[in-house]
Amino acid sequence: MDPIQAVQILAALGQPTRLAVFRLLIRTDTAIAAGEIAAALDIPRNTLSAHLAVLTRAELVQGSRSGTNIYYQPNLSRLLALTSFLVEGCCDGKSELCEPVLSQIRTLGLGDVE
Repeated sequence: MDPIQAVQILAALGQPTRLAVFRLLIRTDTAIAAGEIAAALDIPRNTLSAHLAVLTRAELVQGSRSGTNIYYQPNLSRLLALTSFLVEGCCDGKSELCEPVLSQIRTLGLGDVE
């Protein structure tokens, strides 16, 4: 991941409604219809559509159409790539300083971090 991509992801999540949408999607194990997201978060559908477009451009969510509905799910690999990018080279190579945090990230399955 390059810095431009990281900034795009962080900017997408840097808005309360988009963060709430992403957190809702993270908490479920199935894709959720856009209408269900709107109802769960009490967001007008046209407003939600704009937020989902930003999250989709940042590749944080993916939508798939089924009939007239679009179902969204989080793109966890994108989140994991961001996390790995953020901690890359942490503690200036002094692994004893950041090892507890890196161990927790590894335990969560957040990719290769060093």
